Amino acid sequence: MYSETKQIRKPSWLKKKLPRGGDYQRVRNLISKAGLNTVCQEANCPNMFECYSKDTSTFMILGSNCTRNCRFCNIGFAPALPLDQDEPMRVAKAALDLNLKYVVVTSVTRDDLEDGGAAHFANTIKAIKNTLPNNPKVEVLIPDFQGNIEALKIVVSANPDVVNHNIETIPSLYSTARPEANYQQSLDLFKNVKAIKASMPVKSGIMLGLGETFEELEQTMEDLFKAGCDILTLGQYLQPTKAHLAVQKYYSPEEFKQLEKKARQIGFKKVAAGPFVRSSYNAQDLFY
Repeated sequence: MYSETKQIRKPSWLKKKLPRGGDYQRVRNLISKAGLNTVCQEANCPNMFECYSKDTSTFMILGSNCTRNCRFCNIGFAPALPLDQDEPMRVAKAALDLNLKYVVVTSVTRDDLEDGGAAHFANTIKAIKNTLPNNPKVEVLIPDFQGNIEALKIVVSANPDVVNHNIETIPSLYSTARPEANYQQSLDLFKNVKAIKASMPVKSGIMLGLGETFEELEQTMEDLFKAGCDILTLGQYLQPTKAHLAVQKYYSPEEFKQLEKKARQIGFKKVAAGPFVRSSYNAQDLFY
């Protein structure tokens, strides 16, 4: 369980070297010029330099202000702004300019909207697929839509190639880490996606280091698999600022290997586990 402790020092395996070469600044300039948000920048992702250097990014739609204030997340909690109706086409154009074949789209949570932003997700999926050549793959990392099944149907009916929703942590830590969310509601989302379209690949991610035990992690992985989740990511939680939850444990690369092995024993065929793994990091590698 979570308890306030003094900060513990980062281990050596979390000291990441910046990649050489690539086209980091070009990607950053393109996204900025298009007036788009990315979860890479908003969430201060440790993989941002590497991904930008590989001409990849995760687009974040529905604005940059989130209506929920999760204590682990660096995305801004503020009153939501009006929807930008041109955003789907700008995302598609940026993906075209980057010559992407696999596009990941996520969003802030918009509890202020009746459909939670589902129609905006659907418009973005369609814009990408209608704009990019050669049948691009689109993965959407969606919020829970407050359990609204009709909103979920709107997204699934737009035919993304993967539906991703992060469970984030174990149920006993929800009241601490994400009090405005509901563990069972997220599990139900996976079940509902499969009920709407049984063949749809479903993905989820867990962040480690908030105070969970190995046994609790195993139970959450089993819950996800039983709910219909096909693809799993496991990564280390890193405290964005001193105002956010403190890290309770840094998992070693060996421990991540143990958890990956356990996930495969449970039944997951596609698993990514490691200190720097994030839900959309190298997403195409888990799809193909």
